[in-house]
Formats: sequence, C-alpha cells, structure tokens
Amino acid sequence: MSLLGFSGFLFFSMLESFAVYSFIMSIFRHKASEFAIRILFVILLISLQSFVLRTELHLPYLVPLIVVIIFIIFFCVMVGIPFIWSIICTILGYGLYAVLQSVLLQVMFGSVAGMETAADGYALQTVSSVTFLVLAQVLYRLGKGFSFPFDRLRFKFEDLTVLLLIIVFFGLITTIFYLNELWINIAFFALIAGYLTYFAIQRENEDT
Repeated sequence: MSLLGFSGFLFFSMLESFAVYSFIMSIFRHKASEFAIRILFVILLISLQSFVLRTELHLPYLVPLIVVIIFIIFFCVMVGIPFIWSIICTILGYGLYAVLQSVLLQVMFGSVAGMETAADGYALQTVSSVTFLVLAQVLYRLGKGFSFPFDRLRFKFEDLTVLLLIIVFFGLITTIFYLNELWINIAFFALIAGYLTYFAIQRENEDT
C-alpha cells in the first residue's frame, strides 16, 4: 500500500474511533475533550495495529474485539466508569455506530458491492463519523444520557480487577502474536498495555 493509502487508512480509522469515543462519553454526560489527548494516543496505536491486522495479516475479524476490549479498559481506567457500565456502553456505542453505518451504506451506495474505490470507503467513514460526532454533541448539550450514580454499581476491588484484566488480556494477545512472530503488533500492544497499566496503578494508589 502507498504512503497516501496508509495515511488515509490511519486518519479515517482514528476519526471513526474518536466519533465512537465521543458518543460513549456523551452517554455518561462527560465532555469528549476532557480526555481527548489520552484517547488520541490510544486510538493512534489501535489504528496502527488495525492496519497491520487488516492489510498485512488478513485478520480483520480480530480488530473489533480488540478495539472494544481496549475501549472498555480505557473507560474504566481513564474516565473512572464502573467496569460493568463500561462494557454496556462501549458495546452500545459500537453497536449503534455499526447500525448507522449500515444504513448510510445502503443510502449512499446501495450495497457493499457499490463501493468501488477507496474514496468511497473514506466517504462512508467520514459521513458516519461526522453524524456520530454531531449526535454526541446534541446528546451532551441536551443533557441526555445516564444520570444515576454509577459508583453504586462499582464492585469491591474493581480497580485491581481491571488491572489484572489488562495484564491477562494483553498477555494472551502478546503470546499469540509472539508465536506467530508478529513483532510490530507486539510493540503496539506493549505500548497500549503500559500506558493503561500506568493509569490503572495510579487510580489504585489514589483509592488506597
């Protein structure tokens, strides 16, 4: 793939992830800009490993699962959302985005077969992302979303549990990639794991 193709993939992949992040944040009545820098670093690494999995290793089915789990951990560790609600709202956010994009696909191209060029894919990603970003802004400005106290649903030793989840999940993924000698992906996941683990430990120390 050319440098232009790689840049396009990276940019539009990050745009989609940021749109979903913004929407999920609005569900929790948080401003997306509050953790914007932290999430941009994470979605950059996610997009890089997604590129390798999709274009180099032809393992696109792994991408959604990995992205969802990383986002769940992010909302637990960075935003401080209880684990259960991080799972629910991350799946809800990605599910609604998938539905929206499917509808837009039908409206714009009729079917997947109607997308003939990379530009068509980028157009779909752009319209989907912008629509989701607008929805996120509308939800936040109207004060819509969940309003009950989330901390009541936080179980004992939750931060420690999330920290163990980070270690186990990234340990398993790294082992799989190591066995297949996928060194680039190992590097990406090591960076993400280290980044999230640092903040998980920091939160654990604060709670203690």
